[in-house]
Amino acid sequence: MGNIVTLSLNPALDKSTQVEYVIPEEKLRCGVPKWQAGGGGINVARVVKRLGGSPLAITTVGGPQGIMLRDLLVEEGVNLEVIPIAGLTRESFAVRETTSNQQYRFSVPGPVISDAEWQSSLDAIKNLHPKPDYLVLSGGLPPGVPDHFYGQVAQWARENEIKVILDTHHEPLRHAIEAGVYLFKPNLRELRQLTGQKLEGEQSQRKVLLRIIEDGGAQFIVLSLGAAGAVFANSDGTIHLRTPTVKIRSKVGAGDSMVGGIVWALANGYAPLDAAKFGVSAGAAAVKTPGSELCRRDDVIELFKQIYEGELNH
Repeated sequence: MGNIVTLSLNPALDKSTQVEYVIPEEKLRCGVPKWQAGGGGINVARVVKRLGGSPLAITTVGGPQGIMLRDLLVEEGVNLEVIPIAGLTRESFAVRETTSNQQYRFSVPGPVISDAEWQSSLDAIKNLHPKPDYLVLSGGLPPGVPDHFYGQVAQWARENEIKVILDTHHEPLRHAIEAGVYLFKPNLRELRQLTGQKLEGEQSQRKVLLRIIEDGGAQFIVLSLGAAGAVFANSDGTIHLRTPTVKIRSKVGAGDSMVGGIVWALANGYAPLDAAKFGVSAGAAAVKTPGSELCRRDDVIELFKQIYEGELNH
């Protein structure tokens, strides 16, 4: 299996609970909360671990929230390299209203990261031995980290023949695509941010994907379309990937589960198209789980066989 490293400069301690009704100005009696380690790269590492991999998660950690996040990851058996920071690791909060089954999600900004702290994160990547086969850059950047950070990492990775899997947004996304990555996993909103176009039709979406590949922004793209599946693109063209039909319990964690499924499959020798199919299955599996729960291995395997068995190329 290929070596997988994830980077998280803005992890989160995720807290989730439930309440009968969400009512303004009232004291709401919630259920017993559940705590999980979260944030893009952290979630991807957790998914890879659940699928049987042994990823290394490089992450910033600050304050008691950071200690709790670290301890939760240790409990799950995720290999860690911790970058201490002066600020407090952020928290996110999700509440499910049981009467409507609607979920309310609250996310706060991360702590300000100093130049020395983000430089330590960059040094941690560059000092890895052996070098990873796959480096996952997933999630946004916290205050204090320059927008070109992911681009700088992507450039270094290309020079060292490391395959970057990218899932981010806004300016950090633009800089990383300008540097060039191995695989880019946007949703439609992120693709619109990148291009400044509405991309309302399938034809316009596919045209943009092929242009990004032609310009060297990525070798492969997996455009997530939610319940409509995904579009896989490479230099040969595009293919629409259907998604398994599942009962929706929560959409939280579906994107991170998709990325985790893709990179796990790539590291296990799947062809990129098959890895994209596995990622779609992981994203659908996450939708079946409650709250901020990620995909479960048995669900991923079952859905993957259900919809894609007999289509594999590896």
